[in-house]
Amino acid sequence: MNNAGRGKKAAGSGEVVAAMRREQQARQAGYREQAIKLFPPVCGRCTREFEGRKLRELTVHHIDHNHDNNPADGSNWELLCLYCHDHEHSRGVQQDRDKESPSTAAGRPSLRHSPFAALAELTGDSN
Repeated sequence: MNNAGRGKKAAGSGEVVAAMRREQQARQAGYREQAIKLFPPVCGRCTREFEGRKLRELTVHHIDHNHDNNPADGSNWELLCLYCHDHEHSRGVQQDRDKESPSTAAGRPSLRHSPFAALAELTGDSN
């Protein structure tokens, strides 16, 4: 493939990725705004209160871990600070690791989810 063809393919994949990011940000902004209106600005774990510019450190955690499950009543959300949200998501990973012996862990990949698994299909890249 010549350089012009590669440049068009890279530009096309960049546009797809940019569009996907915009869509994700719009979806997050929608349910985040709703959650901030529904719940007091307090972390559900450490009970730290947020106001003003610090409000941006408060995130929406999906209780069932399904980011597409966004009921209007907020029953699948809880507000967590950045630190507690990170801890919540890493906690399950660590619990799974603690259950395994080193011999069983060696045979499987360390990550179960591959966020870019279908990227080739979306960008039309057959390589």
